[in-house]
Amino acid sequence: MSPTFRALHNHNYRLYVAGTLISNTGTWMQRIAQDWLVLSLGGGGAALGITTGLQFLPVLLLSPYAGVIADRFPKRRLLQVTQATMALASLVLGVLAVTGTAEIWQVYAIAFAFGVGSAFDAPARQSFVSEMVEPDELTNAVGLNSASFNLARILGPALAGLLIHALGDGVSATGWVILINAVSYVAIIAQLERMDLKQLHSPRPTGRRPGALMEGVRYVRSQPRMILVLIVVFFAGTFGMNFQVTSALMATETFGKGAGEFGILGSAVAVGSLTGALMAARRVRIRLRLIVGAAAAFGVALIVAAMLPTYTAFAVFVPVIGFFTLTMLNSANAMMQLSAAPALRGRVMALYMTIVMGGTPIGSPIIGWIGQQFGARWTFAAGGLLTLVGVALAVAVFARLTGGWRGLLAEVRRDEHRPVADAVPEAAQAST
Repeated sequence: MSPTFRALHNHNYRLYVAGTLISNTGTWMQRIAQDWLVLSLGGGGAALGITTGLQFLPVLLLSPYAGVIADRFPKRRLLQVTQATMALASLVLGVLAVTGTAEIWQVYAIAFAFGVGSAFDAPARQSFVSEMVEPDELTNAVGLNSASFNLARILGPALAGLLIHALGDGVSATGWVILINAVSYVAIIAQLERMDLKQLHSPRPTGRRPGALMEGVRYVRSQPRMILVLIVVFFAGTFGMNFQVTSALMATETFGKGAGEFGILGSAVAVGSLTGALMAARRVRIRLRLIVGAAAAFGVALIVAAMLPTYTAFAVFVPVIGFFTLTMLNSANAMMQLSAAPALRGRVMALYMTIVMGGTPIGSPIIGWIGQQFGARWTFAAGGLLTLVGVALAVAVFARLTGGWRGLLAEVRRDEHRPVADAVPEAAQAST
């Protein structure tokens, strides 16, 4: 089997990837439909930002606790519950839209309810990957997960845009697309049920005890590499990764396009993301310079996108944004999982997801307001500049934690020459 797809020899992982591809395609269809629903109900950039912010607010509020839950209960069952919760939220929103009774406040409320399911789903889903594959396949599996996600990201927005247009571009049209997403969750729930439990590498649940959450926080604080990763993804996630809002404003306000062209932008950025994910799947180890370099390139790409003069030029360029986004996130995700002790992996990944997604309730309204006040181009420029600020801050903090700039250079040199077998930091190997 090709090194790019080596994790697929695992029966459980094949089931998982197939189920998530269907479910993620539906999710991306809903993301486009939900944004178009807000616009169809008379909302603007601020309303889009509020909707996205409310959808990710539970991640900020609940993910740390959700990580404790992920370490306490079987992740396979927990994922079935969270997927069913999100399916119910999609079903309610879809019915409201189809019947013509949807109002913006209802979209806000359901987006928040959907976010609650996502908050408990994310740490369980991220840490469950390591239970399905062998340790030397983890980096490959993380890359293939992203490839599946971004293949869905290519298919979903395009299908949503075409269906909304075919059904009349109105509120009811968005509802039918959202209902398709509600049904798509059945795929992943069924595939999780079909798994061979004997092939899962599930750690013993930690059990309920006081201080479990703070134990995870203290562990992350003791790892300079994790601190660097978290600072980088906070700034990129909070201010740069708001494509759901920024692309809608660019398509409608700057270029005067409709739902079809808006959907194409989502698919275009996913082409670059898919390329980045497949390249990530071939890597056998993750270096610090890859994370830092990809984040810096992502910031620069956002600034370049802000200056492009036409829709065609913008659509051609956005795959570059997708490529560097996925390279940064895959590398960060793999380093966090490989560096974490198994008994703490749920809490570590919960803190990671809190940072990478939890900043969205802060960033999305700000970016939406910037777009409404100064124009859509500034949403990209501001996101890129703030991402670069975050990269510089992350490097400075890492240097301080490793003994200054000499310590940083020494750590980079060790990182370059560390054998693959020793890619996991020694502190993580020793932790229990």
